[in-house]
Amino acid sequence: MISPTCAIAGIGATEFSKDSGRSELRLAVEAVRAALDDAGLRPSDVSGLVTFGMDNNPEIAVARELGIGELRFLSRIGYGGGAACAVIQQAVLAVAAGLADVVVCYRALNERSGRRFGRAIASPDPDSGWHHPMGLATPAAMVAMVAQRYLHEYGAVPDDFGRVAVAMRRHASTNPYAWFHGRPITLDEHRASRWISEPLRLLDCCQESDGAVALVVTSLSRARDLPQPPAVISAAAQGSGPDQFVMTSYYRPQVASLPEMGVVARQLWEQSALTPADVRTAILYDHFTPYVLMQLEELGFCGRGEARHFVADGGIELGGRLPVNPHGGQLGEAYIHGMNGIAEAVRQVRGTAVNQVPGDGPVLVTAGTGVPTSGLILV
Repeated sequence: MISPTCAIAGIGATEFSKDSGRSELRLAVEAVRAALDDAGLRPSDVSGLVTFGMDNNPEIAVARELGIGELRFLSRIGYGGGAACAVIQQAVLAVAAGLADVVVCYRALNERSGRRFGRAIASPDPDSGWHHPMGLATPAAMVAMVAQRYLHEYGAVPDDFGRVAVAMRRHASTNPYAWFHGRPITLDEHRASRWISEPLRLLDCCQESDGAVALVVTSLSRARDLPQPPAVISAAAQGSGPDQFVMTSYYRPQVASLPEMGVVARQLWEQSALTPADVRTAILYDHFTPYVLMQLEELGFCGRGEARHFVADGGIELGGRLPVNPHGGQLGEAYIHGMNGIAEAVRQVRGTAVNQVPGDGPVLVTAGTGVPTSGLILV
């Protein structure tokens, strides 16, 4: 077990919408300011900023708008949603090494009113040369191939994906901050939603959202002196699998799996000395419903091909054996590249979540899958 040295001391977010009406830079600044206020800190206390490689808001621009002043640590993590937990890991490394005292991690995007990831565009990424000529030019199309193989290999059916969508929307329906607040769905509605890329239907795919989220990371000793209960970072890991591609790989011996999440899982359990049985609630990156099932398997909550049984009869809903995404996830609350999921994990640790899961056990968080990914355990 690695002794924890850092904690998340503040969280902040804008509203989540389909048209923010303002620039991504303004969204970033609003979220960072809210996170600092939550932590009881000032911009002048910040010495480091970390964001995604895909974020359009330079660290120096965010610092300038907030009046942060000097920065001693600046970092970005690539691979889209796979960066979510890795930005926290970067902040932990900086604080633990004495490179920065307070690091703010942020992600801001107008993903609905601006550039929509669900639309095919030309990409300079060399991996695209293996996908685009075959018509696999969007994340949904790429994931659909893996999902189809999963159905074939393990005897699962599309309703198994639908049960994930129903659970996430049910959680979102009682979360006033969620875009789908008050709008649960049924399995029949999932079955009736239009095809995006077979076997993925519209309700298997996460939202396109405008908004921003920021999180404040500092030493555990300093966090204990701040207003909010610290969410202690018990483990933080990053990883990629053999023959990794972006968005996913069809060249592995086993296509219907997420080996990059397996790499992360092994590190999380080793660092924290915890097991899947200890986890109170899991915040799983739900950009596509099939990948929630595969994550449950890679993380060790069930055996390979057994996730369909795990989610049956409300297994991942509130009151189930493992409540997943009590805030509604990216399918129900908003798609902010997984950062809103980390904020929910902090609220669960603090005991302030809208859909609070009982107990004081650890909270597991994962980042985007199909790409090099990352994970956290908060206690």
